[in-house]
This record gives sequence, structure tokens and C-alpha cells, in this order.
Amino acid sequence: MSAQSRVEKVLEKYSFATRDKLIPILQDVQGEDGYISKHAALKVAKHLNIPASKVYGVATFYNQFRFKPVGRNHILVCRGTACHVKGSAAVLKMAEEVLGIKAGDTTRDGLFSIEVVACIGACGLAPVISINGEFHAKITPDKLRKLVDDIRKTEKSNGAK
Repeated sequence: MSAQSRVEKVLEKYSFATRDKLIPILQDVQGEDGYISKHAALKVAKHLNIPASKVYGVATFYNQFRFKPVGRNHILVCRGTACHVKGSAAVLKMAEEVLGIKAGDTTRDGLFSIEVVACIGACGLAPVISINGEFHAKITPDKLRKLVDDIRKTEKSNGAK
């Protein structure tokens, strides 16, 4: 199913919606595509009969929304207080170095993306990262490098470039 038809499918669920349904609609669109494309934002604006600037204003206000697709292996790096104290800055730096991208970006091959989050909620395990929803506790730059290498090997053996 194309991205356009996925957006239309979401909007069908909200056929008589008003602007008060903007956040749930954006959540559903992102749930379908993994991000909110320019096309999707414009479709939502038209559907709700509101300016596109309002859609972008709401979507950029909340951290949960993203405007670029994430990699198949989405790495969340916690930068909350406990993780910061325990060295998450070095973990983030290593992730960016090993993957050759900055936080908020996706590798060209689409395998990895990095996102910084304010708190994962696992402070007792600091520093913590999450890769595709799986938490990794007491992470160090070396442990992160090994995790990335292991994922690359697995992806390569599964036919990824």
C-alpha cells in the first residue's frame, strides 16, 4: 500500500473529525508510515480544514512526532539526568561516530537512525539505550560498537547491503 493510500486510510477513520482530533490523526499517520511526510501533513490540514502551518506547529511542538523516516534499527539514546551522569554523552558520540550520522538522522542505507530522548524511564540501568524497543543497560561506547557490529552482521546475513 502506498504512503498516500495509508494516509487516506487513516483519514477515513476520522471522516467527520474536527481540529480537536489533530494529535490522534498525526499519531495514526506516524504509526502507519513511521514519520509524518510533507504530503501527509498537507492532506491532514486539508481534511481538517485548517492551515498547514497549524499542523506543523502542533507536530513540531511535541517530541513524539518526526518528519524523516527512521532506520530499520532505530536507536534511542537516553540523555536524562541519571544517564547523563553515567556517561550517555560518550555513548551518543560513539553512536554518531560509528554510524557516521548525527542524532536525528538515518544512515543512507536505511539500516540505522539515532534519536536522543529526554528520559527512557530506566534510570536504575543508566546509561540506557533502546534499539527497536529492546533496552540495553549500563551501555558503554564499546558495548554500543559491538551491538552495532552485531546488527550489521545479522543484516548482512539476511541480505541487507
